[in-house]
Formats: sequence, C-alpha cells, structure tokens
Amino acid sequence: MSFLSKDLDLASNSYYDATVERAAARPALGGDIECDVAVVGGGLAGLSAAIELADRGHDVVLLEARRVGWGASGRNGGQALAGLACDQDTIEAQLGLDEARRVWAMTLEALALIRQRCERFHIDCDWRSGYLSLAVNARKARDLRAWHARMQSLYGFETQWIEPAQLSSWIDSPRFHSGLHDPASGHLHPLKYSLGLARGAAELGVRLFENSPVTSVEPAATAGSTVRVRTAAGSVRASHVLLAGNVYLQGVAPVLESRIMPVGTYIVASQRLDPALAQSLIPSGSAVCDTNFVLDYFRVASNPASTSPDTEPREHRMLYGGRVSYSTATPRDLKSSMQRRMASTFPQLATTDVEFAWGGFVDISMNRAPDFGRLSDRDPRSGAGYANVYYVQGFSGHGLALTGIAGRIVAEAIDGDARRFDTFSRLRHHAFPGGKLLRTPALVAGMAYHRLKDLL
Repeated sequence: MSFLSKDLDLASNSYYDATVERAAARPALGGDIECDVAVVGGGLAGLSAAIELADRGHDVVLLEARRVGWGASGRNGGQALAGLACDQDTIEAQLGLDEARRVWAMTLEALALIRQRCERFHIDCDWRSGYLSLAVNARKARDLRAWHARMQSLYGFETQWIEPAQLSSWIDSPRFHSGLHDPASGHLHPLKYSLGLARGAAELGVRLFENSPVTSVEPAATAGSTVRVRTAAGSVRASHVLLAGNVYLQGVAPVLESRIMPVGTYIVASQRLDPALAQSLIPSGSAVCDTNFVLDYFRVASNPASTSPDTEPREHRMLYGGRVSYSTATPRDLKSSMQRRMASTFPQLATTDVEFAWGGFVDISMNRAPDFGRLSDRDPRSGAGYANVYYVQGFSGHGLALTGIAGRIVAEAIDGDARRFDTFSRLRHHAFPGGKLLRTPALVAGMAYHRLKDLL
C-alpha cells in the first residue's frame, strides 16, 4: 500500500471529522491564473501564512491537494504547546543563548496567536488551557525537574512543579511519579480550528482551491520573474511561493524530502464518558504527555453532543495517542492495542470501549528542530530561479502552535523583513542517512533502542 493510500485509510475513522459539519468542497483549480503569492498546502502553516499575507495586502492563492485541514493539521493530538520538539540546548548550540531565547519567545507568541485568531474569526474550537508533562519514574523526574529549573532561570518560563505526594490531585493514574504544569499551553479541536482559519482566510480575499494537488514548481526564468506552480488542470504564476505541504509534497521539491521523514502516530477516542468520571481523570482539564522518548499523549475532550454549536449538554471522551510507527506501517489491531495503553494509564477505563481510531503522518527532522528556508538555499543547481520559493517543514509533532508563527514569519519575510525567518533558516539540518531504501530500517532500529531506554 502506498504512503498516500495508508494516509487515506487512517483518516477514515477520525473523531474530529465526525464532530464537524464541513461546507461543500471549494472548487478545484482550472485554467491559468496569477497572484502575488501562491501557497501550497491547506494545513495550519499554509492557512496561517495566507492570513498574514492577506493582512499585508498581498493577493494570495492557496492550493490544497484534498480538503483544507486534511492532513496532520486536522488529525493531530490537539495539544498546543510552548517550545519546539527538540530541546532548547539544540537551538543554543547552533544559534547561541540570545537567539535561542528569541526562538522560545516566538513559541509563546504562537500560543497567544491561537487565542487571538479564535477571537478574531469567531472560531469555537473547544480551547482549554493547561498542560501536564509527567515523568514515569524517579530518574526521568530528575531530568524533568532540571529542565524546569533551567527554563525558569535562563528563559523566565514559569511552570509549577508537582511533587509525587501532590500528583493525585492532578491526575488519577498510577503510572506517573511527578511532573510539572504549564498554564500557557493547552488543547483544542484541531479540525475546528483549521476550518475556522480557512473561513477567515476566505473572508480576507484569499482564493482557496481544494482537490488541486500540485504536480510541479517551475523556477523563475530570471531573477525577479514569476514562478509557475502547476496542477493537473491549471497553473498559478506568482511572484513568491510557499511550500507548506510537508510530507505530502511527494516529489514536488525532492531536495527537501531527505530532510524529513513521515512518522505515523495514532489516536483513539473512547465512548462517551460519565461527566463525573471524565472530570476525575484529569481534574485540571489539562492536556498530558509523558516524558518518554516514544511518548503517550492524551486529554479529555469536551465537545457539543451534536454538530450544532448551541447544543447542550456536551459529551466527554478520552482521546489517547501514541503507538508511533517509523516504518509508516499501521500497527495491527489498532483499536484494541490503543485501548490497552489507555487502560494501563487509567485502570478505571479498562472496560471502556474505543469508538474512534485514526492516525496520520507528521514530518520529523533529524534533530527534531523545524526546518524553514528558501529553496535556492537547498538546491545549488537552482540559482536565482528558486530564490522566491520558501518552505516550512519539520515541525516534528509539535506543530499545532508553531505552524501559526511559521506562517507569520514567512509572511514577514515575503513582505521584506526576513529577520525572524532567517533565525530559523540558520538552523543546520542533515538528511536522514541511508537514502530512500535504507533510512527507514535505520530509523526503526534507532527507535527500538529508545524504547528500551524508556523502560529503564
């Protein structure tokens, strides 16, 4: 089964898709058109960039291969978190402490941006503040507490440490030793948020085309001339292009593909829970992750019992994620295996059925840092022809918030101020070793090693 076929299968039983009412599909691109900026990809990064560019007066066309919010943007764990998927010392080692502090500040700006856009575009996406990072044993607790102290000292980032004796008031689970609470982060319904951004972009004059997969990006003939983006039924000539399709670009920009890998991640949604039980599981209502390298992530979702936004009461379900696949192969017996993982964390859910099970692919980089830049910087053969082709990728499972600020800073760069974008573009990235044939088995072997370490 091909990568795209696997993805289609994984999207078929999504809780998020079952709890929204989509409008009719937007038209596919037909014929040849022109604009200032062409955005490839209708996920959170592309939609964010389109909004920011429209705000700055640019004529924007957005091309989405399926429906907006189709990929990771509409199927993820719903956790909007401060920081990056890599630790700050990765950024410090490459950029220095002062620049690393600016990067961290941008991740906090990304969280504020979610709330601002929800208010601006009247997006009801079930936002709830709070995030728990939990250690499963004393050794991991020491590492987490050291991170807590360092981030407070060097970055002024305030989180609340939770001692073992206090933990039961935060989560009703026997799995965890201690942890910390971050009040700035939170969780939401990612597909509702994505669709809300799409509505906002359309209101600003962005032309959105769905079911319009891009087949090629043709470089400008001379410096300053337009780039042509082609689909099967038309083309867009643009002064600037943003590639925001991540692992779904599939041959559009081959030079970028070796720098990211598609990694499968999987989520289940329980049957409806009694409200009192739902409240008791995570009394603060926070999103939760453990600190394992191969981690579990989960939260109690509260959503209207029907697609009508005014409907009450609300339903409550446990959304439980994990079981990553570095081979892109879907785990066997996904529902039952994920139900067992959920029950190992919450024994009180041992007899609770799983109603929805879905997944998708995130784009990870070698060092888990985001990979932003210009196509001309990555392809020395392209010369000036790709100088105005930008890309953002490598969010590494930490993109729900970060995609928002990525869209903002790439819009700033296209508008003439590239300072913040170039901070990220200076981060060094390496291709995954082994080429297309060997990199997957090598990564699978590496993850097996990390799973063993998690057990220690």
